[in-house]
Amino acid sequence: MITELGHFALILAFLVACFQATIPLVGAYKRWPGWMALAEPAATIQLLLTGLAFGALMWAFVTSDFSLRLVVLNSHTAKPMLYKITGVWGNHEGSMLLWVLIGALFGASVAWFGGNLPPSLKARVLSVQAMIAVAFFGFILLTSNPFLRMAVPPFDGNDLNPLLQDPGLAFHPPFLYLGYVGLSMTFSFAVAALIEGRVDAAWGRWVRPYTLAAWVFLTIGIGLGSWWAYYELGWGGFWFWDPVENASFMPWLIAAALLHSAIVVEKRESLKSWTILLAIIAFGFSMVGAFITRSGVLTSVHAFATDPERGVFLLAILAVFMAGALTLFAARANAMQAKGVFSLVSRESMLLLNNVLLAVAAFVVFVGTVWPLVAEMAFDRKLSVGEPFFNMAFTPFMVLLGLLLPVGAMLPWKRANLGRVLRQLRGVFAVSLAVAALAFAVQTGTSALGPVGLFFASWLVGGSAVDLWSRTGRGAMGERFSRLARLPRADWGKSVAHAGLGVTMAGIAAMMAWQVEDIRVLRVGEDLDIAGFGLRLDQVERVNGPNYIATRATFTLSEDGREIATMHPEKRSYPVAQMPTTEAALNNGFLRDIYVVIGDPQDGGGWAVRSYYKPLANWIWGGALLMAFGGLLSLSDRRYRVAAGARPAPATGVPAE
Repeated sequence: MITELGHFALILAFLVACFQATIPLVGAYKRWPGWMALAEPAATIQLLLTGLAFGALMWAFVTSDFSLRLVVLNSHTAKPMLYKITGVWGNHEGSMLLWVLIGALFGASVAWFGGNLPPSLKARVLSVQAMIAVAFFGFILLTSNPFLRMAVPPFDGNDLNPLLQDPGLAFHPPFLYLGYVGLSMTFSFAVAALIEGRVDAAWGRWVRPYTLAAWVFLTIGIGLGSWWAYYELGWGGFWFWDPVENASFMPWLIAAALLHSAIVVEKRESLKSWTILLAIIAFGFSMVGAFITRSGVLTSVHAFATDPERGVFLLAILAVFMAGALTLFAARANAMQAKGVFSLVSRESMLLLNNVLLAVAAFVVFVGTVWPLVAEMAFDRKLSVGEPFFNMAFTPFMVLLGLLLPVGAMLPWKRANLGRVLRQLRGVFAVSLAVAALAFAVQTGTSALGPVGLFFASWLVGGSAVDLWSRTGRGAMGERFSRLARLPRADWGKSVAHAGLGVTMAGIAAMMAWQVEDIRVLRVGEDLDIAGFGLRLDQVERVNGPNYIATRATFTLSEDGREIATMHPEKRSYPVAQMPTTEAALNNGFLRDIYVVIGDPQDGGGWAVRSYYKPLANWIWGGALLMAFGGLLSLSDRRYRVAAGARPAPATGVPAE
């Protein structure tokens, strides 16, 4: 009964979305306040109905209702409750239902908290958001219905993909979808502004919170995915330039560019066309991610489905929305003339350069991701674009971005004195060079990658600190500290996010430059030495988990002859899914990780063991958390909750009959 109610609620949500996509839009065109006002209750009702459908599907998973086909394919009675719940979105159909639920949530947030929006703009934003919902509701109901029944329900299910039965990946997709779908909100604001023919400072203020929220969620989601890949897949890496990894990274880069560009629109009413274009492209890249994970055109460990028909449907949705938005963008180009002028040396120029670097970096990742597909279709050649290409093509843009960020953050608007800013930063630059020189002097080998990473960490963290301190003006030290505490949260958020980028850069560079790897066969009682740490294999045993059988090893980790930890790597086998997984054992530290993987038994006796020393590994995810925390600090700034200018007067016009 509950699943039938969920299916019915999903159909009703589709009909409400159709209503919301048309009636308020007509009302905005005719200037009918009553019709425009209908967008708000429609958005709320759409959210409630979609939430009911999602709750019904979750109930089916929690209660192991094997009359539902999706539960049979992705659950099992022996599965832990956490993974029964996360199994709701650990598949194609459920993940698409989560997608429309989040889209409805963002639409309802505009209805609830957009009191300062002009009624016509608000109605158009909610109508465009509903058009996106209509497309995805139609996609779900026609090709990906999560409520399909089994003619003869089995006694048990097939279990969820074992790789997805992990806390890190349990929460990775929801955060990613909050970012992906959050960018649909910026797309809706952009298209609504194009329909109205008005892009101004107030629009820049209104669109920034949604862009920032989407970017924060994407940052957390990508960080969780990277962390999961690091400890779950057993190969010790944090990023593989996999097509699906790239599909989340591209909108993150464009969202970062959009966030900075919207600042220029808000403060100086410049870069309007560019900002609107970025808002359109950001959502386009989110759609590309949905297409890649569900069409089967590119192979990935993260893919949800490999159905070409679904891929064609998603490609059609992408084509319609992108073609429509870009056509409208071309038609309204004259209405987006910039008002503010600025010199070559100014914050506006630096933000524009920041945008160019981020956009080109995203384009490089896009080309590397789709080129194998293009080569196969156009030239009948199978190519593989891997890590060497991305590292060589992408890294220079990030190096330039890292160099420019502290300088650009301190430049004033309109016209700036570059020499004055550089003088303020010369101490930080000297310290950063000293840190890099020290790292280069003490390291073994001749690689410059590690020292360069530590230089950028010092440069970005120190530059962020100098930027904050420079905003306290002159005066006694106590007065300046008091002003520092009273600085707007947006200023603190910007500095924390920039510092987080530096920390992540240091972690990536250090791991790539100074990692130590050891692969060998060990018998019980034998030990090995890795980067000054001792590892002794004490025991290997068979253990039974809730829905798996594991080979578990016990290692003793020691430093300078002193035992400091016991580590338990596992090699698991899931009988129902008939799939093995590797569970690495980690001993975390502020400056390093010790990483151990147990392999298969060897013919001559003993076990294959892979161990790693990974310097500054946790700085990668610590930096990501700092970036996300900086975004949340900025989002909590009171100025984001107050619209620019006075509250608009109520719309006047001819009431609808």
